[in-house]
Amino acid sequence: MSPGDEHDSFGSVGGSGQTRTRLPEGNSGDVYGGARRPVRSSRSLLTVVGVVVLLVAAIAFANRGNSGPPDTAEPRADTPGKTAPTAATGVSPVTGKNGTIPTGYAHDDQGAQSAATNYAVALGSVDMFQDGPREEIVRAIHDPAITDDLVRRLDASYSAEFLTSIGLDANGAAPSGLTFVSRTVPVGTTVREYTDTSATVEVWCTGVVGLAGTGSTKPVTSTWFTITEKLKWVEGDWRIESSTQNEGPTPVNGDNRASTAEEIAEAVQEYGGFTYAR
Repeated sequence: MSPGDEHDSFGSVGGSGQTRTRLPEGNSGDVYGGARRPVRSSRSLLTVVGVVVLLVAAIAFANRGNSGPPDTAEPRADTPGKTAPTAATGVSPVTGKNGTIPTGYAHDDQGAQSAATNYAVALGSVDMFQDGPREEIVRAIHDPAITDDLVRRLDASYSAEFLTSIGLDANGAAPSGLTFVSRTVPVGTTVREYTDTSATVEVWCTGVVGLAGTGSTKPVTSTWFTITEKLKWVEGDWRIESSTQNEGPTPVNGDNRASTAEEIAEAVQEYGGFTYAR
């Protein structure tokens, strides 16, 4: 990535071997101003969740309780195949971790989907708003060739001024009595291209972001978006090389009653996230 590359409204950077990075913008007004995650700087805070928010989807969340030997990459006889893309397809979940992020994915298209999914969850997390945890995430899941520059760009973007503008302090912490929420939820994935050394995965996902608690002026809202993620097989694992993001597909809102700020804050504390594998 270099300053001369073309930028979109998220500060994304394109180019071969470079990571398109959604960078936060300081004077974007109400960063929660809408129910969707758009490609405009004036909409939801999820547009600032940084670095290629790879939210990969259709993760048929494999059975962790399988105590037998790992399955092959081929679907089992009793498992729907390509005609049912959201069904589990027979590859056991990964067992390794780099910090808190699962690693050691299968060297096949299913492994690429699992990697992109878990990386998306990490990049859409609260940790991205704090210097140390953000650098750990970036280095754990990106191609090492791009990480140094990416870390510098993100550190500059998640400035004290920007964090203050979204209601956090200079260290990325929420005010006393409030809970900062930033969580992405994969819904489905599809592989557009695959070779032994690279994969392009599209991820359909939803997410929630905002400040929960009494008196919050930036309530937690939900958004829908699709991320196209390019992965590279490097150092024995799938790593992010670049990604882009588009709004939707967005379903019609249901008739659910909106929860109170206290209920949302409590839910965030009580319900943990998942490790995804196809």
